[in-house]
Amino acid sequence: MRALIVDHSEPSGLRLGVAPDPTPGPGEVLVRVAAFGLNAGDLAAARGLSEGSVPGWEAAGHVVRAAAGGSGPAAGTPVTTFGYDGGWAEYRAVPLDMLGAAPAGADLAAISTVPIAAGSALRALRRSGPVLGRRIMITGATGGVGRYAIQLARLGGALPVAVTRSPGKYADELLDLGAAAVVAEPEDYPDTVHTVIDTVGGPLLVRAFDRLENCGVLISLGHLATEAESFPPGALMADPRRNNRTIVSFHQFDGTPLPPDFTWLSEQLTQGLLRPSISWRGSWRRIHEATAALAGGTLHGKAVADVEPAPLDDAHRA
Repeated sequence: MRALIVDHSEPSGLRLGVAPDPTPGPGEVLVRVAAFGLNAGDLAAARGLSEGSVPGWEAAGHVVRAAAGGSGPAAGTPVTTFGYDGGWAEYRAVPLDMLGAAPAGADLAAISTVPIAAGSALRALRRSGPVLGRRIMITGATGGVGRYAIQLARLGGALPVAVTRSPGKYADELLDLGAAAVVAEPEDYPDTVHTVIDTVGGPLLVRAFDRLENCGVLISLGHLATEAESFPPGALMADPRRNNRTIVSFHQFDGTPLPPDFTWLSEQLTQGLLRPSISWRGSWRRIHEATAALAGGTLHGKAVADVEPAPLDDAHRA
């Protein structure tokens, strides 16, 4: 099968080549991939893989071979999938606990953004507790996770406060997604917040923590910053207005079931209740363009690559 394989001689570290067909094991389905999402994280992971490996965390397509015994989605079902590698290929063998079904006719490019960006945002919001009527600050708001967090927070009845380095450039777009306010720095927001979903880390995390109110929680979801977190003296001291504040680490794949979340998020996208905010979309033959934009920090939102249909019919794989 065709696949994007690791080639450390290429500027992107990748090239379109050929890899062995995957063989589904017990409890796995075979998926014909139509589109996959690109993240800074799986690009970093690809740099650590051996030559010829197939990277890629999230991908969407159709089941071409159901799991043995008929469990899981049937052949022909559109699905979004996660794995620690193997997503950037024509075919992917996926365990049933790493995929979610999507409605018929779902936009596969859109649902390919579910596992990492939408899934992380959803689970981070759950970690914050009830959100109805609460102010929730989201750093790195123009990124894929940030944009989903804004929309999901608003769906849950919260007041999302978007933090971005360029509010003049992105304010209209973020407000349209559901943000109640858009600011350049946490301290620019005049009120305290119950929750911070931080996707940046470093000094920005420290400044955002300072905006938490009583019993507030900061969820550390990512670390794009090159600087460490350094709290000034007294920053963690309590007073009557800011007591019992916490910082929690976050790992999306903590053992709780993924399929229900992936399926629900795919349904919201298909119904138009969520938007994927795809900022770059193109053929996987243009992978160098997408990886350069990600590496340069010029891509805000999600990047999705389309996998062109193979010249041969899939019937022999079913």
